[in-house]
Amino acid sequence: MITLKRVYDPVTSTDGVRYLVERLWPRGVKKTALHIDAWLKDVAPSGELRRWFDHDPKKWNEFRRRYHDELRASADALDPIVKAARRGRVTLVYSSHDTEHNNAVALKEYLDARMGKRQTPDKPAA
Repeated sequence: MITLKRVYDPVTSTDGVRYLVERLWPRGVKKTALHIDAWLKDVAPSGELRRWFDHDPKKWNEFRRRYHDELRASADALDPIVKAARRGRVTLVYSSHDTEHNNAVALKEYLDARMGKRQTPDKPAA
């Protein structure tokens, strides 16, 4: 199971394996305070895509499409998350204030589809 949590939320014993899925380290957070198992920069959106999106909800659908394309191109980077999720709970940790329109939401959506939990909206079932 994959869950999401902001970096500013408290760590709990039910988080399971915790992965930071941001390209940049979150502002105001000490590395020793985050309690993550790994920082997976390579699963985060490219700097170019991140800057283009700029957390604009109006760009959300196009951001998701472009980000999913990036994820398909670097599928090996997702292996640690997929393997851990098959063993138990994984928490994707992100820094965005917007809990609905951020890379972790789009990443979880992509991973759920890849792991057979549901079809991504931008790739209808054949």
